[in-house]
Amino acid sequence: MSHVVVVGAGQAGSSAVVKLRNSGFEGDITLIGAEKSPPYQRPPLSKKYLLGEMDVERLYLRPLDFYGEQNINLRLGETVTNVDALAKTITVGDDTLNYDELVITTGSDPRRLPAAVGGDLDGVYVVRGLDDVNAMEPEFKPKQHVLIIGGGYIGLEAAAVASKLGLRVTLVEMANRILQRVASTETSDYFRTLHTSHGVDIREGVGLSKLTGTGRVSGAELTDGSTLDVDFVIAGVGITPSIALAEMAGCDIENGIKTDAHGRTSVDGIWAAGDCASFPYRGGRIRLESVPNAIDQAELVAANIMGGDNEYIAKPWFWSDQFDIKLQIAGLNIGFDNVVSRITEATTSFWYYKGETLLAVDAMNDPRGYMIGKRLIEAGRSPDRSVITDPETDLKSLL
Repeated sequence: MSHVVVVGAGQAGSSAVVKLRNSGFEGDITLIGAEKSPPYQRPPLSKKYLLGEMDVERLYLRPLDFYGEQNINLRLGETVTNVDALAKTITVGDDTLNYDELVITTGSDPRRLPAAVGGDLDGVYVVRGLDDVNAMEPEFKPKQHVLIIGGGYIGLEAAAVASKLGLRVTLVEMANRILQRVASTETSDYFRTLHTSHGVDIREGVGLSKLTGTGRVSGAELTDGSTLDVDFVIAGVGITPSIALAEMAGCDIENGIKTDAHGRTSVDGIWAAGDCASFPYRGGRIRLESVPNAIDQAELVAANIMGGDNEYIAKPWFWSDQFDIKLQIAGLNIGFDNVVSRITEATTSFWYYKGETLLAVDAMNDPRGYMIGKRLIEAGRSPDRSVITDPETDLKSLL
């Protein structure tokens, strides 16, 4: 094996090339990214970076010099325009590169508001990449009115930052409650209270009819008939896996790029990892949008390229920072039918069960509860619900 090409210079792509070198791979490595910035962390973009608490250099996963020192050919600001899976070549600009193994780590793309509802007006933003946040940063001035569309974690994080910077914030969520797709009623209630206590105007069961303005957004008409004068808009309405390259190569698609448990796609010599990849999980298939998944899956693919025979066993965990609250999530709450609350003077956590089986934990400023919950879930252990709700229970004893 002489040349591994990785397309997608995000967390997964960077993790794959570093793992290859650290595992002793001595062949050529090319890492191709569509953005002009070197691989960087995305989570701080909507938090510390937007708040001005983190310089851009601190976002970078590695110093730019690292890639040259490791003999990794880093090609930034470039897009792959063709893949020939039979010949094992890709086209980048005017160059055709041969590869022995191709790893697709193209991540995901933000859903944008359609032009028909004013999504193409100036002053309408998404939160996904560094360029997106740099473009909207000048808008964050005290007393400006921002409309945030979407009550998921990205929308709520943006709302928290805007509120902390002194903006007026209105957030609309078409579903009956914020976080409806990803969290329990209890967690939704917790974060609704948190945001409204900071002056965020949350409107649930209300969608966007259209944005108004000439050239630039200046107002919004909502589905309940109300109107708003706004200075700018942030759309946080979800993401979709970036699958164009995989489709070009002829890979099977199923809620992302379909891989087996080893990270292989349906096409020989092509692998996938990160947000763009779906993989086997507990008898079905899932796709995880998280930094830990991107790192672990990409490193597993790199190890298998080096001759390993490892299967990916996901250990899902996530986090979100809003105001002075750090939410940490362990596990996946898919299929839960019961939620129990553990509330002490300083912490709150919600524990998701299906029958008697513990599935997931949402822990707010409760790192101890999060870590113990994570270990219990990974060990397949499910404490009795009454033990969890008892504030006198020493959670560590459950291990």
